[in-house]
Amino acid sequence: MIPDQCSFCRGKLVQGKTEFIARAANEVVVIKEVPALICEQCGEAYFSLEISRKIDDIMRDAHQGRLCLRPLAAGEIELKV
Repeated sequence: MIPDQCSFCRGKLVQGKTEFIARAANEVVVIKEVPALICEQCGEAYFSLEISRKIDDIMRDAHQGRLCLRPLAAGEIELKV
């Protein structure tokens, strides 16, 4: 069940689109234009069960090397504490 307010800051959730970013093997996968409820205050995104399943399917295909991904320039740095 998707909440009607943000569970982090209690902000109002509004319908919108966002990006989902995750690592698959040694690649970063960016899924654009993902429908979500987005907090107006902090930007936290909440996905429906249907959208979450679609994201899972895409990530499974990415982990198994079955997707042809467009190259995306990205930099990586390690936080030294």
